[in-house]
Amino acid sequence: VQLQAYGGGLVQAGGSLRLSCAASGRTFSSYVMGWFRQAPGKERDFVAANRWSGGTTYYTDSVKGRFTISRDDAKSTVYLQMNSLKPEDTAIYYCAVTPQALWSTATPGVGFRYWGQGTLVTVSS
Repeated sequence: VQLQAYGGGLVQAGGSLRLSCAASGRTFSSYVMGWFRQAPGKERDFVAANRWSGGTTYYTDSVKGRFTISRDDAKSTVYLQMNSLKPEDTAIYYCAVTPQALWSTATPGVGFRYWGQGTLVTVSS
């Protein structure tokens, strides 16, 4: 499994970015797809997850109402639309996927098996 994330960059506070992550090596329609981020000097944190196309999405509280995760299974791609960006959203953003069997709705940020290399998002004030 390979994951390639892209779309990061520098944006002013209040702006928007759309991250994409292309997956290859498997058929991912039955995989959970997610996004995580790691701010400078901090641990990697869960951002959002999508269980399957058209299914329930999960977000960490700090991004609810501003970020939207979506996926296109035909393209094996997961997206993260980020609106109303804040300086505290500055981080390296990682995409990840995992089989359904390794994931639980009770802990949506746990159990991800395959990780991409990350894309840097910088939000200036």
